[in-house]
Amino acid sequence: MRDIKGRADLCAINTATLGFQAPIGQVIDAVARAGFGGIAPWRREIEGRDVLSTARQIRDAGLKVTGYCRSTYLPAATRAEFLASVVDNRRAIEDAARLGAYSFFMVVGGLPKGSRNLAEARAQVAEGTTLLIEHARELGVRLALEPLHPVYAADRSCLTTLAEALDLCAIIEPEPPAEPWLGVGIDTYHVWWDPVLAAQIVRAGAARRIHGFHVSDWLNPSRDVLNDRGMMGDGVIDIRAIRGAVEAAGYQGFIEVEIFSADNWWKRPIDETLRVCRERLDLAC
Repeated sequence: MRDIKGRADLCAINTATLGFQAPIGQVIDAVARAGFGGIAPWRREIEGRDVLSTARQIRDAGLKVTGYCRSTYLPAATRAEFLASVVDNRRAIEDAARLGAYSFFMVVGGLPKGSRNLAEARAQVAEGTTLLIEHARELGVRLALEPLHPVYAADRSCLTTLAEALDLCAIIEPEPPAEPWLGVGIDTYHVWWDPVLAAQIVRAGAARRIHGFHVSDWLNPSRDVLNDRGMMGDGVIDIRAIRGAVEAAGYQGFIEVEIFSADNWWKRPIDETLRVCRERLDLAC
C-alpha cells in the first residue's frame, strides 16, 4: 500500500465535499492552494459555463480532473424519457472530455415514479450504459459505474453491489481492451458493509476496471443516510483496509474525498474543510 502521509498530491477533492459554497473558479484555487493533486467537479458547477476555460484553469492550477459527477438517472417511465436521459448523459460525457476527466461517474438511478419493477429499471440501466459506452470511448472518457448502498435502491441506484456493477461491465464490454472503457467507482461509504467486498475488489483489479476510489465515513448513528456522511476517521469504516485491498488489486489512481454533510462540513469554511481532509487522509486512510 502506498504511503500517502504528507502526499496530498496523490489525493483529490470531489467538490461536493465543500458544499457548493463558492463558484467553481474559487474552489479550484482553494483545492490547489491546499496542495491536492486532483479535483472532481459536478455538473451543476460546470454546465452553462465556458467549459474549456474552466478546464484551462484546472490545468493551470496544476490539478488533474479525476472524475466528473454525475450521470442523469437512466430508468424512466416512458421510452421518450429514457432516450432523453441518454441524450443528456451524452452531453455530459462531452463536457467530461472537454474537462479532461479521467472518468464520468454513473449513478444510474432507481425506480421511476410509480414503478415497482426493479428488473425493468435494471434492464434500462444496462441498455442506457450500452448506448453510452461507444460515445464515451470515442471521446476518450471512461465510464465508472458506481454501486450505491442498498438503502438507495428505490430512488438513486438500483445498482447496489460491486458484484452487480462488474457483472454489468462484463456483459456490456465482454472483450475489453487492456485499459477498459467501462469500469467501476468504489466508494467506501457505499461498499464497506458488503460481505464479499474483498473478493470483488480482487475481481475488479484483475479486470483493470477500477476507475475511481472515493473515501468518506459512515457515522453511527447517522442522522441522514444521504447528507450526513462523516469525515474519514469519524465513523465505523476501516478505510485503510479497503484502500489497501484496492491498491493491492492494482489501483494507483487518486484517493478522492467525497463527503455529503449538510449540517456539518458544508457549513464550515472551505479552507478549514480542506485542512481537515489533509489531516484525516494521513491519519485514517
